[in-house]
Amino acid sequence: MSRAARILSVALILGLAAALAACGTGGGQGGGEEGGGKIALLLPESKTTRYERHDRPIFTQAVKKLCPDCEILYSNADQDAAKQQQQAEAAITNGAEVLVLDPVDAEAASAIVERAKQSDIPVLSYDRLVQNADLDGYISFDNERVGRLQGQWIVENVPEGGTIVMINGSPTDPNAALFKRGAHSVIDPSGIEIGAEYDTPDWSPDAAQRQMDQAITRLGRDNIDGVYAANDGTAGGAIAAMRAAGFQEIPPTTGQDAELAAVQRILAGTQGMTVYKAIREEATTAAEMAVSLLRTGELPRDLETTGVDNGREEVPSVLLKPVVVTKDNIEETIVADEFWTVDEICTPEFEDACREAGLVE
Repeated sequence: MSRAARILSVALILGLAAALAACGTGGGQGGGEEGGGKIALLLPESKTTRYERHDRPIFTQAVKKLCPDCEILYSNADQDAAKQQQQAEAAITNGAEVLVLDPVDAEAASAIVERAKQSDIPVLSYDRLVQNADLDGYISFDNERVGRLQGQWIVENVPEGGTIVMINGSPTDPNAALFKRGAHSVIDPSGIEIGAEYDTPDWSPDAAQRQMDQAITRLGRDNIDGVYAANDGTAGGAIAAMRAAGFQEIPPTTGQDAELAAVQRILAGTQGMTVYKAIREEATTAAEMAVSLLRTGELPRDLETTGVDNGREEVPSVLLKPVVVTKDNIEETIVADEFWTVDEICTPEFEDACREAGLVE
């Protein structure tokens, strides 16, 4: 082969390689319709069991199904906003092309979004809305509705004119403010008295237990007719305090997240309800949004969104519907969605309660 022919052959090979490479890249930073890419999943804490048990694995599986060659850069901040900032910086340094961010502190996390935008990296706010930030999308539940559902259950199960204790969520979580607002919108006009009310730093069950201790000392054991607990962790802390104080019966108590221990408490009659949020749908939809941002720089075109104000802009948002779970509908909600299995719920300690609820024969 002549020298000219060899040069032409090499040029053709290089040209073909470039064309093939171009076929694998899309409108984002290199993800492409058929190629891979790096998506960072930044979750806020592990005290709430949902994140490690459900959100992380479901999101990862959904991304891998949509984009087999994609890599997930995962971090959990353990309720430390500064640590989450460092984790985000590390993800960006390691080549993250999309950030899926569930903020520890919704205000402080705006710095993470600003840093990502400096590198032209889109950011999807997951479950909690980052405040005052240039977000590309938001996926969560109608969180004010969550509070209304909890508040309505309290009104239906606490005697008229009764007294309750309110144990709200973390003051740094914008969702907690929405839960509280929704609950107050129903409880305040009902005639039920709020004898004591607390915000719970970091959603800590231990802090909730101390708060409930204070409420019992302040109001007296016989003057508490119900407990609004914003999630299942705070409910567990409040119930532990009431047990330690010698309550013969635990008054009607709310929760949220359908944690396994809470579902078992509902069966046993120590917690009245929880709010189930279909995390599988939330995490799967987040994966679809993240992969679309990776490949095209935009959200999926067929996605139905609404605008949610984060203090800076109307963020394109997907808000899913929460569901009240009591002893009567555990099977058709939590079990049917494979959130928890009957075997996981109905351990020997709860076998009789499961039989009474029709979960086992």
